[in-house]
Amino acid sequence: MTEFAPIVEEMKDRYDIRVRRWRSSMSGKAWRVYYHDGRAMNWIESPRPRTPISLAIFLHEVGHHVIGFQRYRRRCEEEFHVWMWALAAMRRHGVEPDAKVHRRVDLSMRYAVGKALRRGIKTMPESLLRYLPQAA
Repeated sequence: MTEFAPIVEEMKDRYDIRVRRWRSSMSGKAWRVYYHDGRAMNWIESPRPRTPISLAIFLHEVGHHVIGFQRYRRRCEEEFHVWMWALAAMRRHGVEPDAKVHRRVDLSMRYAVGKALRRGIKTMPESLLRYLPQAA
């Protein structure tokens, strides 16, 4: 097993991220807290990176802070760019995303696009068309 602790520490330091807790599930959350004195804190929850897929989820949550929560108008588009950032970050650190990671990205994006469709999205960005549900 590859040791991912140096990657975690680098990401926390570089992007001023705080981990509220390490989750036992393979899910994550990212949010920013603003204080009255003007400070802002970047928080995440994710599984502790021990495998390529848990590293991908951790980096995905970091990616929300790196890319920014309001940069993209559509949430599904934000999810796409954050996943692409996370995969690129894995490669930059010498960890090649495996089949499980690619499957997780695909399932996550299909869920995000499906949710956008259920909520009535008017136009789908071209980069997300491959995640549209297939007709039966």
